[in-house]
Amino acid sequence: MANIEELIKQLQPILIDRPFENNHSRYSARTSDYRTVLIHNIPFLFTCNEQDHTTILEHHSIAIKDGTITDVLPAEKIDQKNFDLVYDAGKRGGIVVTPGLVNTHTHPPMYLMRSAMMLDEGEGVDETIAAMPKWERAMEDEHFTIAAISDITEEQKHGITATLSHYGVFMPIEHAAALTQQNIVNALSVVSNSHPENTPALMYDLLEKRDSFTSIVAASLHYLYKADAPVLDQIYKMIDQYGILFTCHLAESEMVAEKCFEKHGMYEIDLLEKHGLLNENTVVSHVIHVSDDDIQKIARSHVGVSHLPTSNIIHKSGTFAFWKFEEAGALPYLSLGTDSVVSKSRLDILTEAYQTRITHLYDRTVKFSSLFKMMTTNGARVLHEPLRGKIVHGHKADLCFWKLKDRGFVPYDETNPITLLGNIITHGGRYVRDLMINGKFIIKDRKHLLVDESRLLEETQRAHMQMRERVKNGR
Repeated sequence: MANIEELIKQLQPILIDRPFENNHSRYSARTSDYRTVLIHNIPFLFTCNEQDHTTILEHHSIAIKDGTITDVLPAEKIDQKNFDLVYDAGKRGGIVVTPGLVNTHTHPPMYLMRSAMMLDEGEGVDETIAAMPKWERAMEDEHFTIAAISDITEEQKHGITATLSHYGVFMPIEHAAALTQQNIVNALSVVSNSHPENTPALMYDLLEKRDSFTSIVAASLHYLYKADAPVLDQIYKMIDQYGILFTCHLAESEMVAEKCFEKHGMYEIDLLEKHGLLNENTVVSHVIHVSDDDIQKIARSHVGVSHLPTSNIIHKSGTFAFWKFEEAGALPYLSLGTDSVVSKSRLDILTEAYQTRITHLYDRTVKFSSLFKMMTTNGARVLHEPLRGKIVHGHKADLCFWKLKDRGFVPYDETNPITLLGNIITHGGRYVRDLMINGKFIIKDRKHLLVDESRLLEETQRAHMQMRERVKNGR
């Protein structure tokens, strides 16, 4: 723990102690401790409305108080004088504003494994999984923490404001959440080969302390076959008592599906159903090797699904049956995840949206409006965050600011602004210009306001090379 405390001390947030006024900014602020914010005269605002329809608003303004959206109105109907901070979105070519993006599946502490497993020899998911424990056994709390901070700050630069973390450690993720102010569902593995101290009893201890954490406590299993029946019953009791989320990889490969059958005498969907875990409190990822009947059960039960098209392709896991899920009525519960940097080197939901479109294009076309929902409102629904994923009255002010006069946006059809949404998805990979979480700016002019990124990258590289040496020496 001393290592973590020292690390957090070294990476203390760079607090803003002056107004947001300079010659290169759209900000005009009366105080650094602002409570009321106006995002003024936005050329194009993309959101889903209260009826969940994708909506494009032109020349509107967003009024915010204490982190919550109070109004979304035509720009001329809001008086700029009533706000502590005014952001002029119409200046210098303008800004496109979207809700913060939602990542429903990632493993932040694996950030240190970037470049460790490049899959050059064509390994599949099973071989990659077998290689991971060598790194995980060599990592200590300091490494998990620095990796989680690096992961989350990279997600934020890509416009992600809410994340479901699925891993075998809790406190490093919690430290990252506190430091970066990211909205994190912190799902701890209830049993773990790499962390044998993880038990249902540990989960209950965390749940009793949940009000003291920045992140939201949740439960996870890497694979269902890792758990005995009594553990699955304990997870059900946790959900029933505390209303928490549960997440797991589901049918990611034929091997894990068969291992589940060997251990429990049934495949994963039936096992979830048997233990009361086939419901809206469960979020499953990958979901490749499932039957048509399984898909119907998932849809009827409103189980959240995290689609990971890039990971599935790179690891040669198989192809997600997107259109069967859509036909079963599961589309409102289909979301997107980045997985870890072992699966791809870019923690970006926009590229996952584009990969979804091209992966399933041979059957039909996944519309840009559907992809937009998967990145925003569907993700919020899956994570049980009903006040996120939209720019409407009463929702939390999690906002992405994208530079309009930028590569990948221009040119677009001014008479049909949906072309802008198509551009942002198909271009992919861009960084936000600014980012707001819970009404506070986290990124300004593409620079993180809470973490010294240069120092962070130096610490990350140092830790990565230390891990390589440890793995090499079998430590």
